[in-house]
Amino acid sequence: MRILFLFSMEILTPHDFSEGVETKIVRERRDTLLRTFSLLKGLPVYELASGQKLGEVCDVSISGNGSVVGLLVKKGAFIKKTFQVKVDQVSSFGEDGVMVKDKSALERLETEPEYTFEHNKSLAGKALLTKEGEQLGLLEDVYFMEELGTIVGYELTDGFFSDIANGKRVIKTTGPPAIGKDAIVVTVKSR
Repeated sequence: MRILFLFSMEILTPHDFSEGVETKIVRERRDTLLRTFSLLKGLPVYELASGQKLGEVCDVSISGNGSVVGLLVKKGAFIKKTFQVKVDQVSSFGEDGVMVKDKSALERLETEPEYTFEHNKSLAGKALLTKEGEQLGLLEDVYFMEELGTIVGYELTDGFFSDIANGKRVIKTTGPPAIGKDAIVVTVKSR
């Protein structure tokens, strides 16, 4: 797996990188590991002490200030129940699985998260706007810091044909977004 290094680019397209780069694990300033939801979805969650599989990541829980609070994990054979693993309870995010210290990291989901990426109160597919009112595209993925859960970038689409012709864009932002019913308003990071 290849790791991409980003420094101070504002808007990135696939043309900014060499052909064939398929990974979405990004290192910024060589010390902060960023993750995308698309890489986490479907990964198994394992207990570090026993190696027991506890479930699979099905979504992320996102707060109103735009931080990833936790991973939503489906557990069960026939009747799957949803649990949450808070980001600070994750021991490590690997290419092939998420490791937690023990089973107690899985918390029963008593109340619905404020937002999720794909399920209830979904952010996927929402329009991303700048504070100046410019529409940047539709949200397709989020980049967040593993340790803190802070969302620092958004992968956008302008539609299938535009993605083929121009590629998808990654917008780096500063500060928390304003998440609304119809759109997400962000401050784009200046160069």
